[in-house]
Amino acid sequence: MHDSASKPPFDPSIQVSPNNPCPFLRGLVGEGFVDGGTVPLNTLSQTIANASGETGLKKVSARIQVRGIATIANGFSHILKSIWSGPQLDALRGGPLDKLGAGSRILGVDGKVNEDEIARLQSFGRTYTDPDTGSSEPGINAAEIKTFMHENLKRAGSAARWYYPLLMQFEWPIVLKIIGKGTGKDRYLSIADVRTLFNERQFPDRINQRIVSQPLLSACALRFRWALGIIAFLFAAGLLALVAVAEFPDQVRAMLPQKGIVAQVLPPPLPKLPETTAAFWLEQNWSLEDRYWFHHTSQGTATFPVPYTWFMALEQPRLRLFSRPGLVKDSAYLERFGFIPSPQSIKTDATTLRSFGFANVYDTTKPPSVSTDWTPVENVDGLPVGFARMTGVVDPATGRREEDKIGLTCAACHTGHVRYKGVDVRFDGGPAMTDLKKLESVTGLSIAYTLYVPFRFKRFADRVLGPDASDADRNALKQSLKATLTFLLDWQKGYDKTIAGKKTWDGKWQKDTEEGFGRLDALNRIGNQVFSQDFALSGVKGFEKNLHAQDAPVSFPPIWTVPWLKFAQYDASIEQPLIRNAGEALGVTALFNLSDAYPKDRLYRSSTDVTNLHWIESLLAGPNPYAQKKLGGLTSPKWPSQILGDDWKINPDRVKSGRKLYAKICVECHLGPVNDPEFDKEFPQESVWSSPRWERIGDEMVLNPIQKSVTGMGTDSAQAKVLEKRTVSVPGFLDLDPTRILKDQWKCTNLPAATSTEMPYSVGLMAIVDIVGRKAMNDAQIPPDEQKRWWGERANCPNPGPQPPDPNEPGPWYRARPLNGVWATAPYLHNGSVPSLDWMLRPASERPKKFCMGSRDYDPTLVGFAVVEGERCKTGETQFSTTWPDGTEINGNSNLGHSFEGKGPPYKKGVVGRQLEDEERKDLIEYLKTL
Repeated sequence: MHDSASKPPFDPSIQVSPNNPCPFLRGLVGEGFVDGGTVPLNTLSQTIANASGETGLKKVSARIQVRGIATIANGFSHILKSIWSGPQLDALRGGPLDKLGAGSRILGVDGKVNEDEIARLQSFGRTYTDPDTGSSEPGINAAEIKTFMHENLKRAGSAARWYYPLLMQFEWPIVLKIIGKGTGKDRYLSIADVRTLFNERQFPDRINQRIVSQPLLSACALRFRWALGIIAFLFAAGLLALVAVAEFPDQVRAMLPQKGIVAQVLPPPLPKLPETTAAFWLEQNWSLEDRYWFHHTSQGTATFPVPYTWFMALEQPRLRLFSRPGLVKDSAYLERFGFIPSPQSIKTDATTLRSFGFANVYDTTKPPSVSTDWTPVENVDGLPVGFARMTGVVDPATGRREEDKIGLTCAACHTGHVRYKGVDVRFDGGPAMTDLKKLESVTGLSIAYTLYVPFRFKRFADRVLGPDASDADRNALKQSLKATLTFLLDWQKGYDKTIAGKKTWDGKWQKDTEEGFGRLDALNRIGNQVFSQDFALSGVKGFEKNLHAQDAPVSFPPIWTVPWLKFAQYDASIEQPLIRNAGEALGVTALFNLSDAYPKDRLYRSSTDVTNLHWIESLLAGPNPYAQKKLGGLTSPKWPSQILGDDWKINPDRVKSGRKLYAKICVECHLGPVNDPEFDKEFPQESVWSSPRWERIGDEMVLNPIQKSVTGMGTDSAQAKVLEKRTVSVPGFLDLDPTRILKDQWKCTNLPAATSTEMPYSVGLMAIVDIVGRKAMNDAQIPPDEQKRWWGERANCPNPGPQPPDPNEPGPWYRARPLNGVWATAPYLHNGSVPSLDWMLRPASERPKKFCMGSRDYDPTLVGFAVVEGERCKTGETQFSTTWPDGTEINGNSNLGHSFEGKGPPYKKGVVGRQLEDEERKDLIEYLKTL
């Protein structure tokens, strides 16, 4: 069509079809730059981009725009033809871009020019000075063109379509941009140039020069340019994705399908760490030494699948472009999972202790220490509360000495804190607000990143082995790390496959329920660990069938007062304290041998530290409270009004009224409060200390709490059904006959049917923990008389239900605990489905069905967490919901039952009391704050 050296001579004989109504395209045809019929997209887009005078990316953008417009110019039914052959310039009339008379009307349908319409165009403009000649001439600028187009639409009336203004942006404004004169606001379109373009189909010489000075690229050159463009685009997109993943991983993962592969290789989002202006540990009858010992003493567990030194060396699973990621062990990072910071030592200055909240409580109160004669603990790496280093580790199966392990302590799940206006209030024995599932995920991802992200393994090996370690040692370390990752991945795949093919006891397909912050399906996790993963770790295959979905999560229960309750756990399932504690230790991964491939005396051997478990129970319990009518050991935390100011002040008048309401409404199930002498004076007949529910077991008096039918309470039944319905299988070589073991050791009666290979999960766990506990005591060389004292007289038998038996309370049951410290145990109900006491004391139908967890922000008026129903969760928080997105109920997440509604008895199932007036509810809440 043309070359870079010259412009073809103007040939007035070139005909332009009247069906090409675009003046600029008519000019291209008339000047001989393009054919009048079908023009390839590459030719058309390059020619117009050259005419525009743009360079660089703007020119690329112009070509792309032209290609897009030209593709649809002949109609959507011609798109494929336009892409393949090019647009037909002689068939534009009546197409999608033709405004059918709603435009300037300068060019008629016959291709003839209407001079009156050119004069009309000129009337919207004014006189301009030609920047090249200095002479005056009529023209029209951008603002005037806009007015002209607007008037054209008005003139068209109802014939105008909604998209015409969009089409107009690609007509006169583009002509102004290409052939206009001047710059900026002074740029104008010469009417003379317009007349020439329409009548003679000619461009000004400057436009011709632009076109002829830039040759059209060959098809090969264009393909090469496109290839380079695609490569550059992909590189830029990859770089952008890398930056996004490195700098905004939480936001990126939130936008991805959560079960997709990409999301699974990104770390789970975590809440931001809020600024803490002050911290306070509340007084609970423990010395500083006792607290610190409880926070970091090992139960003999290796919760994390790596040695202690490895955990200390693992980097956070984040990508960094210009810096190194922090370490997983960093306290500030672990605090984002909900853990509480702890000092490296308590033998330090008061300023340091005060920064961790310790010194404040001990300024005036100094309880005597109980733990000073026990094995001391250390926290030299500054890990948060709940982390412990297990030293002197021996493989239970082989007897070989192992590296130190890292595990979670009781305090990891049973140490709580709340926040109010930047102040962190901390207390022992309360429910944690941790998300252990996210921590498990991060640990696995950290191992994977260490192996496969460049440079990470070298840094990891330098930390573990030292920078001078040999290549052989480094290779051995890498192989061990790979083996750990392979086991974790294979285990997760096996778990997912098994759960996908199993049904629950009521015929529904099993499916995990998100635990989230503050909840854990402890019973199903313990069962999965002991009856499946421990078999796998021992090399015994085939017991993946024992796995069960984690579908019955519960709020971490408070543990103050628990040593003096006959039955622990929400479902009143355990009476024997050592069985309770040893079972929990197995559940958080004590090393455990269940293989017969080793000498028989090594079967059932574990790393469970029964000595520490005994000491922990002693520290919690304190002296028997019945004789002195007062609890010792770990007491519940008091409402911190003296710390948090006026918003937390208690109204004594409301307390008096609330005490009366408690006596009428709450004592039936929760008994009289254990820590309110005023209540005992005012309502002596309801005093817990005179209750017939105190029972003598051996030398101790223990309180047998009220048990209520799950059906009658109307609360979620998932947790109670775990021990009632779940069954497990074990290999015959274990000789695990629950009937024989529990009868011989504890004289249990009315045991469910079981064999040595098939049994209910409940009695199977009781029997196996019984054997493990006795084995651990013998391995620790505890004298027989001491062993007997440690076991005590409380039986390791299944719960018989309410005593005396009540036919109106059929099993399974939940037990009602005393309500001391209830203010510090939100969210409420056993499954953490009600965020505050205010909602707890309303009709169940009014409770929020969705709310966010992860923040510890506390509302002292509602007494619970400051949440909003249906709110959008902040980054990293987890959403509690009673239903799936499709509206079906989530197993384990019902927030019904224990409702206050109606006018009085008789009550329907799920209702425990009449509806309270607003002032009554406030009075009762005020009283509960004092317990």
